[in-house]
Amino acid sequence: MDDERVGTFVSWDYVVFACLFAVSSGIGVFFAVKERKNPSSEFLVGGRQMTCGPVALSLTASFMSAVTVLGAPSDVYRSGGSFVLFGVAYTFVVIATAELFVPVFYRSGITSTYEYLERRFCKGVRMAATLIYILQTILYTGVVVYAPALALNQVTGFNLWGSIFATGVVCTFYCTLGGLKAVVWTDAFQMVVMVVGFMTVLVQGTRKTGGAASVWEVAKNGNRLDIFDFDPDPLRRHTFWTISIGGTFTWLGIYGVNQSTIQRCISCKTETHAKLALYFNLLGLLVILVCAVFSGLIMYAFYANCDPWTAQSVTAPDQLMPYFVMEILGGYPGLPGLFVACAFSGTLSTVAASINALATVTYEDFVKQCCTNLSNKASGWISKGLCIVFGVACTTMAVAASYMGGIVQAALSIHGMCGGPMLGLFSLGIVFPWTNSMGAAGGLTVGIALSFWAGVGAFIYPALDINTRPLSLSIEGCLQPNSSDPTTSVPPSYLDPTALPSRSSLADHWYSMSYLYYSAVGFLATVTAGLLISFITGSTHTVCLPAKVQHTPSVCLPACKGHTRSRDVKPWLLRPVCNLFCFWSKKYKKMCWCGVNHELKQDMECPDADTVKDEGPFVKEDIGRKGMKRKIQPAKNCYNLQEKAHDNAGFTEDTKPF
Repeated sequence: MDDERVGTFVSWDYVVFACLFAVSSGIGVFFAVKERKNPSSEFLVGGRQMTCGPVALSLTASFMSAVTVLGAPSDVYRSGGSFVLFGVAYTFVVIATAELFVPVFYRSGITSTYEYLERRFCKGVRMAATLIYILQTILYTGVVVYAPALALNQVTGFNLWGSIFATGVVCTFYCTLGGLKAVVWTDAFQMVVMVVGFMTVLVQGTRKTGGAASVWEVAKNGNRLDIFDFDPDPLRRHTFWTISIGGTFTWLGIYGVNQSTIQRCISCKTETHAKLALYFNLLGLLVILVCAVFSGLIMYAFYANCDPWTAQSVTAPDQLMPYFVMEILGGYPGLPGLFVACAFSGTLSTVAASINALATVTYEDFVKQCCTNLSNKASGWISKGLCIVFGVACTTMAVAASYMGGIVQAALSIHGMCGGPMLGLFSLGIVFPWTNSMGAAGGLTVGIALSFWAGVGAFIYPALDINTRPLSLSIEGCLQPNSSDPTTSVPPSYLDPTALPSRSSLADHWYSMSYLYYSAVGFLATVTAGLLISFITGSTHTVCLPAKVQHTPSVCLPACKGHTRSRDVKPWLLRPVCNLFCFWSKKYKKMCWCGVNHELKQDMECPDADTVKDEGPFVKEDIGRKGMKRKIQPAKNCYNLQEKAHDNAGFTEDTKPF
């Protein structure tokens, strides 16, 4: 491959790219001026008056970072179109988030996701989960900034440190000025830029490769369309099962219980808007996924006979996409800049969401716990100060990532390794009423240990090609330097059994497990250990089923008490799935609730403490114990939050606001 065919950035490219930063900063200034008189509580949650449209676009933009924009097409190029099966995982993730997690968080009236853990378990569990989230998010966000900047720098000549610092400064700027509303609306704009950038590549790439029919034929001949592989082997990197099952756990861990996602959902003005935002977001996820997969197929069709990676025109797979863009769009000033804006839109949206979420959990979980009598003005300045602190921290982490070498790959895996145990922790609280605080803490510890054991081991002992099975790449059409003869690439090593090195059984099995199963391992370990510890430590309270026959004894089952007494658990903090399987018997439903008193119903007059209207304007405001304004509807045409928290729900009367 002759590198002279690949251009570099010109003035118009920089102009287009600069416009992305200018508009993003302008949105932050706009909301800073517009919302300057609003109380500080609205800064981090957008006043809880957001609608589903911009929130859906924001969720999609943040979910699809620059790692997706650059990495997904490269994965399709090397391993085939099975990447599209992530659409199955996305569907499961969105449904579970909308129907299981968001209703509990929304009705709880929380700002920090981890506040739920204190209400359900204890303060220690909340603090531990918050610290894990802060550390993993700073590390991951730093890599999200550095990885695409490095790839673009080495291919397009775009300044590495300039792009890193510009990203950090701009994100910190509009997060600090405009709060969550600025983040959401900026993400919506960046989502549009991402789609336009992808469409430009798709249209021009298809034209350069001879049309859609030609792309499809070349991809088929290169085995890139062998999508459905039903091999159940968990060691295989990408099969139908690893993507649809493992991918569901992976993304649910960083999506369903992640602060940046839940924070935007609870910023919606009603629970209905929150759910609609998630379902519309699913459409956006599928659009971006299809664009990325087709970009990878087009890129393969273009380089079918001359792979730039094998020919060493690029040094890493993540550089394939920008290299391809510069080759097909380099003759059109401004269009390479549009794609770089597309890639950095993913980076900006992810970084901004992370900064805002980090500021929120730190303020709610640490600052407010230490300083209980802060004024609105002081709270506002502290929130903005935290945005600056975490903006600097994420940018610094991006700089540090440049010295990490191969550890960058491990840093990207940390999100998945932490996500599984966190998903298991929240599932213990929401799905299993009998879990106590000791079970939650023990389960989280076991889950983190097991998932990190698998992940770190895989980093030290990478999986062999026999498990990853990359498809063959050709350089038959390339003229190598100082040679007039074309060269053919070597077939994948897994086709030659004698080429496989000798390794320990642990390395060949446990450490070779598909990376998509790290979250599943963490989830299952957390839930299993949590339930077992809860059973052992909480067996002092029993639920007795009456005898079916007069002379047979009644059956008494242990119900968990431990450090979290069942009768103290608020029913709106639960959504026990097992309740669905006992719809035919009130007796067994009671057993499923494991001592949580859900039979006594409140007066239908709907006391003000826990009552809101589902839709429409509110007519009254009430100040809760934490100083947060809550909108209250009169008793007429209202429902009770506790009653709506689960099916067939009754509960003990609780007059304290939450």
